[in-house]
Amino acid sequence: MEFVHPQFFWVMLVPFLIFVFLVTTNKDKVSRIFDEKILERLRADSDALPNSLRNMVLFAAVFLMIVALSRPVIDEGEKVVKLQGITALAALDISGSMRSKDRYPNRLEFAKKKLAQLLDAMPGDEVGLLAFAHNAFVLSPFTSDTATLKQIIEGVNESYINMSSTDLGVLVDLAGNLLRKKKEKILIVFTDGGDPEALRGLKERLKGEGITLYAVLIGTKKGAPVLDVRGHPMKKRDGTIAITQINEQLGKIARETGGDFLVAGYGKEDMQRLADEIHRRFAKERRGSIRIRERVELFSYPLAGAVLLLLIGLSSMPRSGQGFYRRRKARKKEARS
Repeated sequence: MEFVHPQFFWVMLVPFLIFVFLVTTNKDKVSRIFDEKILERLRADSDALPNSLRNMVLFAAVFLMIVALSRPVIDEGEKVVKLQGITALAALDISGSMRSKDRYPNRLEFAKKKLAQLLDAMPGDEVGLLAFAHNAFVLSPFTSDTATLKQIIEGVNESYINMSSTDLGVLVDLAGNLLRKKKEKILIVFTDGGDPEALRGLKERLKGEGITLYAVLIGTKKGAPVLDVRGHPMKKRDGTIAITQINEQLGKIARETGGDFLVAGYGKEDMQRLADEIHRRFAKERRGSIRIRERVELFSYPLAGAVLLLLIGLSSMPRSGQGFYRRRKARKKEARS
């Protein structure tokens, strides 16, 4: 056994010993003024522990508290832990076309569900969350706390949707800044693909930043009407209903950066396959391993002993009420005799 904070033990031990010495060798003020025989006649009878024994109990409790605060442990040596996680950015499209209902209940809710499934398939990985439409912003910094990330995703609702068109260029700029110091420059985009104008020059910008793009396309080739805030279909200038379809051109760009794409389905298998592919692709660039020291914590045992001794010591304090009635009973007995 050893102490994690041995300096605390030695620093506290000296004042503790001084305290014990003062308590055990110094009489209180009453004892200094009155004779011990007089005090003995005035002292209340009780079933409490003798002062000397009670002091020993309380001293032992304080000592055990010092031991607990010094954090005793059993050192089991160092252990090598392999860090299997990778670092990636996941971006969620919140443009107006994500209200379309060719995926149940709409593209945005479906994309949120698929993103949560991907996070479940990437335990231990550091993931940052972005949202984008005409502009891009950070929803969450890099973290491996999957539960928190899923909670943040759940908080994205239709009030986030921006009716302006998708600009993937600003997303790449933001992702490039966030991934600049990272080993892996992975961007996973959940989107319907945007229009051809949004993809112009995207491949060059991705390669310029060294980003590998993975596209999860949300929607169908048949498409669905673009809906406004009230859920009504929007119309083009010629009076026809505006239809939005997935744009697989984004998938081709993703493959040209060394990544891949898929059209999201209703099962979980596609997100597991995507996570497995990303891990295989970046297996050599994982963060290596660290050494940690394994310890068995023992502080709870002296702490529990200290609490028990404190309860014993404090519960044995003399109760003046009982002493009064016992003295009264003793006087009546003496009067009768």
